Amino acid sequence: MKPNPRVLIVEDEAPIAELIAVNLRHNGFTPVWAEDAEAAQRELDAVLPDVVLLDWMLPGQSGLQLARKWRADARTKPIPILMLTARGDEPDKVAGLDAGADDYITKPFSTQELLARIRAVLRRRAPEQVADRVAIGTLALDAAAHRVSLDGQPLKLGPTEFKLLHYLMKHAERVHSRAQLLDKIWGDHVFIEERTVDVHVKRLREALGEASPMLETVRGAGYRLTAMPSAPNGK
Repeated sequence: MKPNPRVLIVEDEAPIAELIAVNLRHNGFTPVWAEDAEAAQRELDAVLPDVVLLDWMLPGQSGLQLARKWRADARTKPIPILMLTARGDEPDKVAGLDAGADDYITKPFSTQELLARIRAVLRRRAPEQVADRVAIGTLALDAAAHRVSLDGQPLKLGPTEFKLLHYLMKHAERVHSRAQLLDKIWGDHVFIEERTVDVHVKRLREALGEASPMLETVRGAGYRLTAMPSAPNGK
């Protein structure tokens, strides 16, 4: 029998953490609470969770600092991070995503919204059902091994960037709108904003390095992966 997904709640306000934990338990998750960065690191060192709910404002290290730290560590890099915060402004959301969060939820939030977002990031983390290989030029992706390489050299991608690249490679030369990518990569729930796609595309471009021109922005339409990039002034 598959164990319940383990959710690490990093939240310094006990009433909020307890409320989240109770709702998670009732919905088939195993919650673990850490009230600050030090406690969270101890929990991660002991057992890797399936997903982290990370509060932005924490005593000591902030949630942003923790997210950056965990994304820089090979052991913790694949863990989905859902940022919890009272900061709802667009620049703050982008800062959270840029720090490595996979999603972002603004307090106060409903239990159903939180559960939907947790399930969504867990779906994204799940391995592809089709164990296939796809290549465009010297860019190759092996879904079964969860590896990407360029000219035979491995590239490091986060779980969402991997799934995004896999989809774009399997549907190369087509233009995909942000809404289409949200539906295909994130699933058909309504909570993710289209701006999130741009952040993950930016991350994917950075990870692709020399192959980044293959991922084109088609102004007013969306994104396309192509074997024949346009000239810079044609983008």
